[in-house]
Amino acid sequence: MKKTAIIIVVILCIIAIGVCSAILFVRAQNENATFLGTDVVNNSNEDGNTIVAEMPGVQIFKGSDRPIAVMIDNNIDAQPQAGLNDAYMVYEIIVEGGESRLMALFKGVSLDKIGPVRSSRHYFLDYALENDAIYVHYGWSPQAQSDISSLGVNNINGISETTKEFWRVKDKRSPHNVATSTEKILEIANRKGYRTTSSQDSVLNYTTDEVNLDEGQVAEDITIPYSASNRVEWIYNSETKRYTRYSKGDKQTDWTTGEDITAKNIIVEFIANSTLNDGENKGRQTMNTIGSKEGYYITNGKAIKITCEKTTRSSQTVYKDENGNEIDVNDGNTFVQICPINANVTIEALAQEES
Repeated sequence: MKKTAIIIVVILCIIAIGVCSAILFVRAQNENATFLGTDVVNNSNEDGNTIVAEMPGVQIFKGSDRPIAVMIDNNIDAQPQAGLNDAYMVYEIIVEGGESRLMALFKGVSLDKIGPVRSSRHYFLDYALENDAIYVHYGWSPQAQSDISSLGVNNINGISETTKEFWRVKDKRSPHNVATSTEKILEIANRKGYRTTSSQDSVLNYTTDEVNLDEGQVAEDITIPYSASNRVEWIYNSETKRYTRYSKGDKQTDWTTGEDITAKNIIVEFIANSTLNDGENKGRQTMNTIGSKEGYYITNGKAIKITCEKTTRSSQTVYKDENGNEIDVNDGNTFVQICPINANVTIEALAQEES
């Protein structure tokens, strides 16, 4: 009888120890989890690396594919460009000669033609890094070459690759005629041993709830002058709730599809630029992207003033409203217009046609 009682006690102790261990395990797992409604998304993989949960329902930024950032020529001889409508973000920034250059960011898309691809400028690296992107360019300035090395940027320089991977087309003239594809970019990235997946969250705080900026100013016609000869204009279409892009006086269309270039969101950011002394006397520009900059967030025909805060070259920019709250951004593609600090940007209603 005593032996039976001892056995029962031992069994109960084993059960109690098992229950306690299970509770402690679940509690430890939940400490590394984010609760999204009734779902629990674990934030660590077996290697202990952080995994960021996707934003439920968001379409513009999803999946584990690592972003690809491609430098796009914006000279008038390079237009039209290929791939801009397929990018989740496009940054436009001043370069030498009053021109601007684009950096298009792609995630989880397959494109047979992207371009024309152009050379790197060092301040674009700050935005490639904050998007955890593989950085693609065709040539580089001395400062960009130096910074790519010192910052450890995973880059692909098309000049060093074959003409099967970066090719020149016949319908544009050099140097505005280099094209590539996502397939070729990924082949090179794999060959170089670059990581092609990413767990980093998006720079923008996307939401599936429609953002209407009810208290904002009317923003149906936005003009952004980069220089006297280089002006960008966005015209709002109230039916599609999207903006159509114009550059240097012409409506922009896609090189491959012929479709209008449009955007759901526009962010304007003012940053002071100056001429860089890089020893080549080509008038290349430089700027300090770090700090708090003024700007606007524009969507659905309205605009609000914002601040754009970046603490390091690789840290993500945080876009805040005038109350200091991070802004919600509509689920759609975004053009980030980083323009000279003294640019006379105008945001107004469309002129009414006379009847």
